[in-house]
Amino acid sequence: MQKEQLGRSGLNVSGYCLGTMTFGNETDEADAHRQLDIAWDHGINFLDAAEMYPVNPVTLETAGLTEEIVGRWLASRRPAEAILATKITGAGSAAVKDGAAISGARLREVVEASLKRLQSDCIDIFQLHWPNRGSYHFRKAWEFDPSNQKRTETVAHMTEVLQMAQTLIDEGKIRHFALSNETAWGTATWLRLAEDAGLPRVVSIQNEYSMLCRMFDLDLAELSVNEDVPLLAYSALGAGLLTGKYAGNVTPENTRRERAPELGGRITPRVFEAVSGYLAIANETGLDPVHLAYQWTRTRPFQCIPIVGARTATQLEHLLNGVDVSLDAQVCAAIDKVHRAIPMPF
Repeated sequence: MQKEQLGRSGLNVSGYCLGTMTFGNETDEADAHRQLDIAWDHGINFLDAAEMYPVNPVTLETAGLTEEIVGRWLASRRPAEAILATKITGAGSAAVKDGAAISGARLREVVEASLKRLQSDCIDIFQLHWPNRGSYHFRKAWEFDPSNQKRTETVAHMTEVLQMAQTLIDEGKIRHFALSNETAWGTATWLRLAEDAGLPRVVSIQNEYSMLCRMFDLDLAELSVNEDVPLLAYSALGAGLLTGKYAGNVTPENTRRERAPELGGRITPRVFEAVSGYLAIANETGLDPVHLAYQWTRTRPFQCIPIVGARTATQLEHLLNGVDVSLDAQVCAAIDKVHRAIPMPF
């Protein structure tokens, strides 16, 4: 698999990143380790986890289990080139006692706990799962209202977190600081504060991005290009919608939709119309819809690395068979035409 430098980090990462959020719930440990072996054998050296994983559902009792499963694989396989990314959970999560917000002190606590679970000496990329002040992600764009934000408090919080990130870097516990579910203003402010004070620079941003969810294409894309902050794209299959398995508004057995009928707010009257358009492109061009969806993220005018996730090793094998699929300008134009006709379907 193609390797590339991630932004300004100096890290040489694979073009796909393996997501692990199902490990310990929908995916048992044996299959999780099979997936890690398959990914490694295909050239993937980039792994993403989080303290709150596994998901579907997220609970205090299971938080951290995914990192433990990954840690046992790392301990047995000891891949020297593995690039590890994980996250501190944002405010209000059921995975954290009392839904505690991110702070400098909690950052240290979570880093040290994640290192222990991952059986690692250092985390390459440590990310904030979502900002304390909130954002428009997770289907909150429709009622997004930043008028209650307090800029002074936000800046003080960011400065505190950056200072702790620097301390943890100095101690050798993390290498880079990164964001997730952030906005253009938020990312730009993190960058400015870091530059002004000589603190750790944001190395990447992990946001939802797919043919169905293209909010990154505007202000964040401009920021990404000009500031060398690449996108780690999660839910590139639209929580499975772009595979076609839910086409016709059905719920097959043993799918995510059995556990989450609305797929986190993605099921809307318009979404199946959009999905039909993308499935038609796959059919007309002879492309597998899974390969189309993932490889489309690799055509973007900014550095974009999709986080690939699968419930089973068989699914992972299938999606990795598409890493060499190439999308020509005509296919990309057809995708843009559907997007223009049915933007933001959820």
